[in-house]
Amino acid sequence: MKTENIKQEAHRLLDRLSDKATWDDLMYQIYVRQAIEAGVTDSDEGRTVDVKEVRKRFGLIE
Repeated sequence: MKTENIKQEAHRLLDRLSDKATWDDLMYQIYVRQAIEAGVTDSDEGRTVDVKEVRKRFGLIE
């Protein structure tokens, strides 16, 4: 999910914010976008752990 044009994506992000949005709201949206893109990249490149393995490692009930 690499962004071809970061400037256009930033404009889209801004357009979706309410008129009463704060700088914190904007920074949160940017953070969320970055986190999602990083997660998708990790998944695409096989850098994930199956939920069953995570539960096993932490001793959680399946």
